[in-house]
Amino acid sequence: MSKDLKASPLTKIGVFYDGNYFLHVSNYYNYVHTRRARLSIAGLHQFIRQQVAAEENVDVRHCKLVDAHYFRGRLNAQEASQKGNLLYYDRVFDDILMSEGVVTHYLPIRTFFGRREEKGVEVWLSLEAYELANLKEFDVVVLIASDGDYVPLARKLSTLGCRVMLVNWEFEYTNEEGLKMVTRTSSDLIEEVTYPLPMHAIIEGKVRRQAAGNVEDLFVQSAAGRYAGPENGELAPAPDVNEGEVSTGEIHSLKNGYGFIKFPPNNLFFHYTSVVDGDFSELQEGDPVEFTFAKNDDGQPIAKNVRLMVGEETKF
Repeated sequence: MSKDLKASPLTKIGVFYDGNYFLHVSNYYNYVHTRRARLSIAGLHQFIRQQVAAEENVDVRHCKLVDAHYFRGRLNAQEASQKGNLLYYDRVFDDILMSEGVVTHYLPIRTFFGRREEKGVEVWLSLEAYELANLKEFDVVVLIASDGDYVPLARKLSTLGCRVMLVNWEFEYTNEEGLKMVTRTSSDLIEEVTYPLPMHAIIEGKVRRQAAGNVEDLFVQSAAGRYAGPENGELAPAPDVNEGEVSTGEIHSLKNGYGFIKFPPNNLFFHYTSVVDGDFSELQEGDPVEFTFAKNDDGQPIAKNVRLMVGEETKF
């Protein structure tokens, strides 16, 4: 070990994921960013160990991720079974988390007036993080989150003498309908933590990092393909639609980050960001959906506010 590094016992790290936020960020890199790749759990954990070692001035071999927890709302088994391969994909992701030693915490997603709502995740994460930090005496708690609701947690952890590292992303882009989509991290939360890590800037090489390491390891194998035009050849003349009108239809096909709803002659394009009350990854071909008519910059009809339906009621 270098004599410049602090000689100490293990530096114990606890990692806590806001699962919905992590999924949102991973979707951005997979569907929108030029990388076309999802975030890697294993790569992120290694990156965290390297950053903690640099910030704490200890050998990375003495930095151990001793606890990791993932919190998110989840559909019940009956609803998930009605959505094609959703149960399978849930199991695949659970296997990934399990292989990396991540403990999962799922809250049931409730349906109110046909809309799916996820409530209580922030509170549950905060209570578990504080209790475990107290019991296991973490040196550093890593929050993968962005919400200002975690400010009280960061303050309480500080009273335990625990340093808090915030792994966060900020980005904005214009979606396929021309709408500006913005993701920001609470400035109060950034100010409250010990080690804020602006991952967006680190990945793009816009800030100098404390630790060495390959940013590419933060991503799994890139997914190929994105929407670049009509689904099949040239567009036929666009049918006349009333923008803002709500209609129903059936999903014709799903691609990498976009899909089409049956609507002759061209079918209606929709972007993954247009899915409401659910996640694009949960959709399956043949699913009945409700949507709102809109038009893109070329005057072609597209679908927005796409919501999965069950008969006359939404699944979410």
